[in-house]
Amino acid sequence: MPSLINPPQVLDLSGSRSMLRHMAAAGHEAYLVDWGAPSAQDAALGLDGHIMDRLLPMLAALPRPPILVGYCLGGTLALGAAAMQRFPAVATIAAPWRFDAFPAADLDLIANMWGNAKTMCERIGYVPMEVLQSGFWAMDPARTIAKYAAFADAPAGSDAERAFLAVEDWANGGAPLSFAAGRDLFESLYAGNASGAGRWRIGGRAVDIAALDCPTLSIVSTSDRIVPALAGPRLSEEHSLHLGHVGMVVGGRAREILWEPLSDWISDHGG
Repeated sequence: MPSLINPPQVLDLSGSRSMLRHMAAAGHEAYLVDWGAPSAQDAALGLDGHIMDRLLPMLAALPRPPILVGYCLGGTLALGAAAMQRFPAVATIAAPWRFDAFPAADLDLIANMWGNAKTMCERIGYVPMEVLQSGFWAMDPARTIAKYAAFADAPAGSDAERAFLAVEDWANGGAPLSFAAGRDLFESLYAGNASGAGRWRIGGRAVDIAALDCPTLSIVSTSDRIVPALAGPRLSEEHSLHLGHVGMVVGGRAREILWEPLSDWISDHGG
């Protein structure tokens, strides 16, 4: 049974730091979703449109329904897709769902960031990666400084240096969000807690993850500053880590702590 992993790049960062390649080597038929860069015609494509118009039709083209695995916002979208039609199983990794569990200071920071950027984003039709990155940096400035200090101490040509550069290339070179998707993320989810409160609607239907009739797994981290553990979805199973938001999928302990247990879970559910 195929497994669908999304979003792209960080889950296939390099030959030695790729959850996707680990899953393929473990015998899973793994696919990686690439949303691409939004065009001018995509400005009005919200999060619901990404699910109904892009994700579900793509899944329908696969040989058989996949197990869905989504990281960060990809996990939020995977749950939205699973609420629209049945899949064999769904796993989320550091996926934001209960936005009222974010620290108030972080919610204020995101609200101010969006308030300052919204007019410009609406004019150009998309939310640049720089806008998103500025918010992530501001959430934990000490960690941002520490990672650059660690990079300065890394030996030239070392695996640590290569890993740092690969992560930074991914983080700063990602595709933007369409304007409507950004508006949905910052206004409906972060500010309105639509998903956590059961008010998020896709295709005219409310998303009720408690009603999902397939095995579900939420993987969270107690040291994640981007998506706090308490903000994750409440699913039938939960697995807690103690790794950073990015480190949990590409760090030196990712294989042992995340990839291998997730691979076993996928196998247990037919993947």
